[in-house]
Amino acid sequence: MTGKTESGLARAAQILTFLLKYRDAGIFTGLDMDDAAAGFDPEAADGDASAKPEAFVNDLEALGPTFVKIGQALSTRPDMVPPAYLTALERIQDKVDPISISDVRAVVEEELGAKISQVFASFEEAPLGSASLAQVHRATLRDGRDVAVKVQRPGITEGIHADLDALAGIAAQADRWTDAGRRTHFSEWVHEFRKALLSELDYRTEAENLERFSSHFDDYPELFVPLPLWDLTRKRVLTMTLVKGVKVTEVTGLRRTEQDMSPLATAVMRGYLDQVFVHGEIHADPHPGNLLVTADERIALLDLGMVAHVPPRQRERLLKLLFAAVDGRGEEVAKEAIALGTRLEDFDETRYTREVSQVVARYAARSGARSQSEGRLVLELVMLASACGLRTPPEMSLLGKTLLNLEAVCRALDPEIDVKRIVEDHLETIMRQRLKHAFSPARLASEAMELQALVREAPAKLSDILSLAADNRLQVRLAGLEDSPLMENLQKIANRISTGIITASLILASAFLMRLDGGPRLFGYPALAAVLFIVAASLGLAMVISALLRDRKAKPREVSGPR
Repeated sequence: MTGKTESGLARAAQILTFLLKYRDAGIFTGLDMDDAAAGFDPEAADGDASAKPEAFVNDLEALGPTFVKIGQALSTRPDMVPPAYLTALERIQDKVDPISISDVRAVVEEELGAKISQVFASFEEAPLGSASLAQVHRATLRDGRDVAVKVQRPGITEGIHADLDALAGIAAQADRWTDAGRRTHFSEWVHEFRKALLSELDYRTEAENLERFSSHFDDYPELFVPLPLWDLTRKRVLTMTLVKGVKVTEVTGLRRTEQDMSPLATAVMRGYLDQVFVHGEIHADPHPGNLLVTADERIALLDLGMVAHVPPRQRERLLKLLFAAVDGRGEEVAKEAIALGTRLEDFDETRYTREVSQVVARYAARSGARSQSEGRLVLELVMLASACGLRTPPEMSLLGKTLLNLEAVCRALDPEIDVKRIVEDHLETIMRQRLKHAFSPARLASEAMELQALVREAPAKLSDILSLAADNRLQVRLAGLEDSPLMENLQKIANRISTGIITASLILASAFLMRLDGGPRLFGYPALAAVLFIVAASLGLAMVISALLRDRKAKPREVSGPR
């Protein structure tokens, strides 16, 4: 137990050293207005200025798999990370040396409860790919089907838990003692990251994601998701259909001339928009390396371990925000962003609305193949929000990053594609479907039943209120007073009065005792008087310091948008 404690403290110290090394880099501290107004520019880090961001990424990789995943998560947060570092994080490498085939066999056989030779007709020793959390091997089943077997690295879970515990402790202290922590709420971010990463370590969750995404794409024959084999899937082993194809970024110009890639690009964008705004799920990492063009002219989607879920009300506001942006209504975009976010004490609504309107106007003015990316627009909105004192939900940043990656995929398939037109047309389709559903007989019947219940229960509730008022038993409770500046100031006053009374009393007592002529002496004064004076001075100084450092601070005033 002691060894584990010492190891945990050493790891926490290593992490803290890393954070302190980059404390002046602007990471986690938010953005100023000048940086936000400059917008999100992926090429801003080119040149000598990229040296420190590249060193930051290298240090992240050296800290291990937990921090590689943190780097990938930070790449979706332009409100927390400066543009130069975002660009560097895009290139973070999740590739490590493969583990030995004996370790792979041990994990597979332990999870499946049988020898590899009994389950598979063949199992290739060389992995198809190797990452920080797992590696993938090609295998053939007894019935001749080719499959891909994803195997988790042994012992990886314990190290990740230790890293997450250390990060949670550091985040809690940062939230308590730093302005950046009170603005950003690092503890909440670490908590959400913990849930996502631990969920990714359970491959049964990824298998469920594969099945669900496959069913969601039934209306898109151009899209293909490999299905899991549940009999051969466990917590640390995932067996799924083997996908053969080339990455979308490696499609040659010759193949594009022989095959029209435009339908594939359109299907990818439409399918992902449906995932977000119809089904409420965001694939957290749809970068070009996770999409393959198959021989039968389809797009295969891989690596669905991290999927974010968007609640219905938030999904509706994100849809309104993006639709208003496409339509060029900047003030409406700002309104929806404010409703989605949390207004901090220093939130400047007028400035945010003005800046957003200018950004949306520039976006709406461009069209065709040279139109601005919707993903870049959303990320700029997040950056502006952070600079103006508005904390946006992480789903908004993730939506921007997803749209940005999807645009890269679409451009790789068809360089002349008009992404803005596709997004606009499909958002209109989704809005029409939502309106049609809102006026469906089932929905109208449900609303009528709720109205009937309100009319039926209203007289009784009104009678209860009048009865309480007549009997003088009606009570009104005010919440939030304990977190108000009033309580903070009253407590500070009480601390100061207590310090003054105690110190003055002891000093006064020591002064009276100075008149004693007999007894022991200390420093030439009566010993008791000298001791009381020293105690008074020490206690008074200690209480002053305690009052300055430990006076209860009211939480910063934050106002969330309507739910």
